[in-house]
Amino acid sequence: MIKFRALALLMAALAAPAADSQHPLFRQIDALTRSLSEITGFGLRRAVPYAMINRRELRAFLERRIHEEVKPEEIRIEEMLLKKFGLVPPDFDLKRTTIELYTEQAAAFYDFKRRKLFILESDDAALQQAALVHELAHALADQHFRLHRFLQRAGPNDDGALARLAVMEGQASYLMAELTARNLGQSLENSPELLDLMSRMIGAAPGESPVFDRSPLYLRESLLFPYTAGMRFQHAVIQKKGREGFREVFRRPPESTQQVLHPEKYLSGISAVRLAPPELAARRSYRKLAEGTVGEFDYAVLLRQYVGEEAARRIAPAWRGGAYRLLEHRREQRTALVQVSLWESDRDAQAFVGAYRKVLEGKWKRFEASSEAPGRLAGRGDDGFFLLRRDGAYVYCFEGFSAPLEWPQATAAALRTIN
Repeated sequence: MIKFRALALLMAALAAPAADSQHPLFRQIDALTRSLSEITGFGLRRAVPYAMINRRELRAFLERRIHEEVKPEEIRIEEMLLKKFGLVPPDFDLKRTTIELYTEQAAAFYDFKRRKLFILESDDAALQQAALVHELAHALADQHFRLHRFLQRAGPNDDGALARLAVMEGQASYLMAELTARNLGQSLENSPELLDLMSRMIGAAPGESPVFDRSPLYLRESLLFPYTAGMRFQHAVIQKKGREGFREVFRRPPESTQQVLHPEKYLSGISAVRLAPPELAARRSYRKLAEGTVGEFDYAVLLRQYVGEEAARRIAPAWRGGAYRLLEHRREQRTALVQVSLWESDRDAQAFVGAYRKVLEGKWKRFEASSEAPGRLAGRGDDGFFLLRRDGAYVYCFEGFSAPLEWPQATAAALRTIN
């Protein structure tokens, strides 16, 4: 959903400055590459360049490249969207937080443009070796599937973009864990307990990463999801397809985060329903800032943040499709958010309506319900009037308008305007 992912993909694609390439760690590259090729069947087509870089150089470079590659208006819209959904606080600074997060969290990265891997300087030799395996896995996959193009085929505001990122990072994480397991005489293939342990070890322990610890939940989960959920997804595909599963996930990538979270849907070919946000009757008064899909992952995190873990586990998996559009009034200094989502049943949709009411109450200081009935809620919040309406298994939500909204008399298939 959120364009924060597009900024994350930019980080992954940055070309780094010249750096030390004589570190003893790199002597392991040939042996590690042979092991990865044996596991995946991906033959090495060309040598992989490499270098060591320090964290100060990385931060300076990230700041420079964001300045060069990302327009201020794009960052403004991205930050506004996060705030509009209630995923970050009103004073949140997206650019600063992104730079700080990646500077703190990066252990290594693979440059898609120069096809070169970089390892961050560290006193932790085990961490550096694991990072080297992870980036070599990217390099091998890139030689067969052109990772930059693979990621770009999903739009930056699409739930499928995070699903594709989970393919890339999940496979590299799985291979990193599998090599570790083999060094201990074990394998992830026949040990779900070991897989679970390895996936839970991804990410820093509390207190070790202050920037990560104080970041909003959505950003933390967005950073971890491709590695943890992606790793479990890759394992499930390998269990079904064998070694061919390493290729399968690139040739036929998951279409949504739901397929990553529930690999059985991916393996069975169960896809999400593509939806279009409803049009406004007064659409000429607004200009579109952004639009895209809202996935199971997005709603799961939103419900966790405002309603709780139990509600997220119970409601989010019933998601069948979702879309949003962020609008800005051409004259007034206000933005509006339009959403539509589809759920497994009318009952699931009603459960979401009840939960989303708590989201609205939680993300605003001002919440005034002017009318409320089963499947319908209208009122006023911090940024204007809102309307939440269920029609069968569909849920429509309009937020941030300057006047109360009325619902038209129409069938679910024709619900495209409000007056």
